[in-house]
Amino acid sequence: MRVLVLVKATEDSEKGFNPTPEAMAMMEEMGKFNDELVKAGIMKDGDGLKPSSEGKRVAFDGTSRTVLDGPFPHPRELVAGFWLWEVKDMDEAVSWVKRCPNPMPGPSEIEIRPFYEMADWQ
Repeated sequence: MRVLVLVKATEDSEKGFNPTPEAMAMMEEMGKFNDELVKAGIMKDGDGLKPSSEGKRVAFDGTSRTVLDGPFPHPRELVAGFWLWEVKDMDEAVSWVKRCPNPMPGPSEIEIRPFYEMADWQ
């Protein structure tokens, strides 16, 4: 089963990366966790995203397209990073997420979303 694991943004992540000793230690811990995921054959891809102030949105309405510049409101509804994992089931994904170091300096959330697979369409 493939899942997309979404690290939700926070007010801190929307400020951008500041290479403080604390931030660098957090990145090192996350790197170790990523190494564990790779060794276990779970992690297929993943990365962090720059703040929404560096992003764009394209709004669709029929044939009309409107480009919106970041930053976007409601940081906790945004994504700060992601992993693409291959797991046996949702319980395994949850188990791995529970082992993850906190990706943010304060309270944070990680969301797990399964992909549609061909079997879902049959």
